[in-house]
Formats: sequence, C-alpha cells, structure tokens
Amino acid sequence: MPEKTTNPRVLIVTPEVTYLPQGMGNIANYLSAKAGGLADVSAALISKLFALGADVHVALPDYRGIFHKHIGPLWDIYQKELDTYRKYLPEDRLHLAEDRAFYYVHHVYSNLSQENMKIALAFQREVINNILPRVRPDLIHCNDWMTGLVPGYSRMVGIPCLFTIHNIHTVKAALSEIEDRGIDAAAFWQNLYYDHMAVNYEQSRGGNPVDFLVSGVFGSHFVNTVSPTFLNEIVSGRHGFISDALRRELTNKVEADCGYGILNAPDPSYDPATDPELFRNYTPSDASEGKRANKRYLQKHLGLVQNPEAPLFFWPSRLDPVQKGCQVLADILYKMVSRYHDEQIQVVFVANGVFQPYFIDIVHFHGLEEQVAVCSFSDPLSRLAYASADFLFMPSSFEPCGLPQMIGPKYGTLPVAHDTGGIHDTVEHLDMANHRGNGFLFEVLDAAGLMWAVDQAMAFYRQPPGVKQPQIQRIMEQSAARFNHEVTARQYIDLYEKMLHRPLVSHSSEIA
Repeated sequence: MPEKTTNPRVLIVTPEVTYLPQGMGNIANYLSAKAGGLADVSAALISKLFALGADVHVALPDYRGIFHKHIGPLWDIYQKELDTYRKYLPEDRLHLAEDRAFYYVHHVYSNLSQENMKIALAFQREVINNILPRVRPDLIHCNDWMTGLVPGYSRMVGIPCLFTIHNIHTVKAALSEIEDRGIDAAAFWQNLYYDHMAVNYEQSRGGNPVDFLVSGVFGSHFVNTVSPTFLNEIVSGRHGFISDALRRELTNKVEADCGYGILNAPDPSYDPATDPELFRNYTPSDASEGKRANKRYLQKHLGLVQNPEAPLFFWPSRLDPVQKGCQVLADILYKMVSRYHDEQIQVVFVANGVFQPYFIDIVHFHGLEEQVAVCSFSDPLSRLAYASADFLFMPSSFEPCGLPQMIGPKYGTLPVAHDTGGIHDTVEHLDMANHRGNGFLFEVLDAAGLMWAVDQAMAFYRQPPGVKQPQIQRIMEQSAARFNHEVTARQYIDLYEKMLHRPLVSHSSEIA
C-alpha cells in the first residue's frame, strides 16, 4: 500500500485520449488516440485534475503509428524529445507503455479480435510490471475491457481502483495465454472472473476463460457506468444481451454502495459560437439567423432544395441496426417525407454503417435526392449539420451514454429520441407551457412510436417565432451549462475522494 501523502497520486489507465495538458511531458500536448467518448472523458478528467494541482499520471499505449499519423513528420523529433525528457526527468506524468504490438497500429481497436487481445495484454503487462511500480499511485482509475485485469492486481497490492465501463464489449482469454504474454496472473488469479467457478489455479489455467470486462468489475473497489439509467437497466435485467455475469457483479457493487453512474459530456469544441466548421457562428441570442445561414449553405453543398424554412432532421450516429435503431427510421422515411411534403421536410445522414446502403436505395427508389442526403461520416460535415438542423434522430434500442443528444441541444437542434439509458438522463420531453424539456421522447421503439415523436417535433416547428425561439434559446443556454466536462470531472473527483476518504487536493472545493 502506498504511503498516504498530502496530495494523493492518481494513475489513469486508458487505451485512448484526445489531448493532454501542457506540463505533463514535452510531447503530451501532441498525442491523440481516439475511438469514442472514452478519449474525450479521459482528456477532460486528466486536464481538470492537472489544473487543480493534483498529482495525476496517465498510462497510455505508445501508439507510434497513430501518433505519427496525428503529428506528421515531426513525430520523430518529438519522440527524441520524449526519450531525452525521460532520461533527465523520471517524474514525467505521461507513461507510454511500449510494445511492438501497438507500435504500428493505425486505430485504437482492430476489426480482428485476436489483434485486440494482443494489444490489451501488452498494455496491461507494461502497466502492471513497469508503470505501477514506477508511479506508485494512491489510486488507479481503469477504463473499459482493455484494462480489465489491472483491478485484480490492484486489489492484491491494496491500491484502491475505480473501473469505468464505457461500452459493454469484452474479450476472454485463458490464464495460460495471459501468462504467456508476461503477466503473472498466478499471483492474483483469485481476483479475476472466469466463465466457470474457479476451484483452484491449476484447473482454471487452461480451460476456464477469464472475462476481461467482468474481471474489471469484480476486481475493482468501485465501478461506474457512463450514465445512471444504463446502470439501473443492467441491474434490473432490462437488456437481454447483457451477460448474467456482468449483471450480477454490477448488482453486487451497487448493493455495496460501490457502483455509480456518471454521465459523459461532449468535447468542449462543440460550441456554435466558436466551432470553426460552421458557415456562420451563432449564440443562443441569434440562433435563428445562424441556423438559417448554415442550413442554406448545407442544402447547397448537398444538392437539397435551398429553403431555409424547410424543417431539417439530422442522423448523427453510426448506422447500426443492433443499437442505433436506424431500421425503425427506414420503416417511416418515405411516409415522413410524404406527410410533410408541403413543408419540404429534409433529412441528412452523416454516418457510416452497415445500414447505409438501405437508405441510399430508399432515396433512389422514391426519387428523394432533393430532400434526403446520405453522406459518409465527416467531422466537419457532421458539425455543420448540427448547426443547420432543427432536429436530430436518436432512436437507440439501448444507449450506455450517447453524445449526440447532448451536442444537438447546444446547437439548438432538438433530439427525437427513444427513452432509454443515457438518453433518459439527458433528454426531457418538451413542455413549452412550463418552459421545460429539450426534445421529443417516445417510449416504444417501433415505427409508430418514432412517427409520433416526429409529429410532435413538427408541431413545435410550426409554432410562430415568438413562441419557438425563446424555447430554443433556453435549451441552448441550459445545455451549455449542464453538458460539459466540468460537471463530469467534478463527479469523478468526488468519487475519488470517497474512495480515498480524504480530499483529492487542498482546494477541491473550488471545483464548480
């Protein structure tokens, strides 16, 4: 157990991060490895802790291929700086785990499960064998299945560990494979979770797979999901695709008051007042004019009818029928366009995914090219669509957190969404009479439910400007105050302090 210090040392173990603050190492500000919301949350939390003066350290795989791609030819220079910095300043706060397994990868996660396993084991081996002994943290914060073995080790050595579940993906491997990759799992095998009851080490070593995600929950001292409602849905057995093992272990943590839900937040660059990708920036006070200008520009760019009065719906998420509910929109797309033909309703997709060809076929079959645009994902185009659209679709069948339903209202774009998971925690059905709500929720995930929500959105769109614009201004202002990394970081810091039984930093109360 590390000695107690005035300023506890926190090690954040993450497979991805979007940025790091200056001062954590000469090249920290140049590194970026992102696959999803985990990268943004990690960056925000690290930056907030560092700004408060906390003794925060970060363990990250040395993705030389990703970093080189991100930085360009200057990477070699920065790598030399890092080597020099390590030599003379061993207290560097950025700890890059080194292994050939991830030197040349170009994405955080591979489409090949065996490749992901190799990367995960190499990363955790370096964290356990080299980074933890060097850093000697007072608290460890692990993120997702790629760090799922570390909590078991932390329990053995007596370091409090928080494990955060950002998504429910997992992998499994035998103890023999884990040990072959250089992790001495025999020392903490009892702190891992197996497919079958582990009677003893010898019988478990070869044919009793270890579940990385459930091991993270089982071995950690505290655990959190990225929305309170999704945690409740898992514990209550609402989702049949969640394994019984994960549900049981999360239930145990919740019942022991060691399980929580903490919402993610959008990257701070999602701000219509400063977003560089917009045709025209705007604030809550001039949102109507700003959105009209962006809408006309988007319509021209995509070949849609140029009419700033046309209601515009935006699809911002990957076209995944398992989670995102895109097949439900496919069921009503033609009906929706036909019902609101007089208003020249328009729909813009900026998303990749297996369902994209279906929407392209619908558009071509019905000749909807001037009303519906199906585009592959592009961050600049997606940001422009947030600023141009009046509404966005989020008919997810489940949602651990979700970010589009938080980004949209910041741009004055109201979500049309299924009431589940993180959506339930962030979207409230619009109640104009009481000046409440920020979108349109439907409870039954089917064509009728989504069509009802579209009708509700259109009824709002038809309101006169004097009624509609004050609501949009209110929604934008409330969303900017609520959906930000400051709020998210505060909740994580509060949880750290609960685990440590003392303030994280002397001026923790200054966090707002």
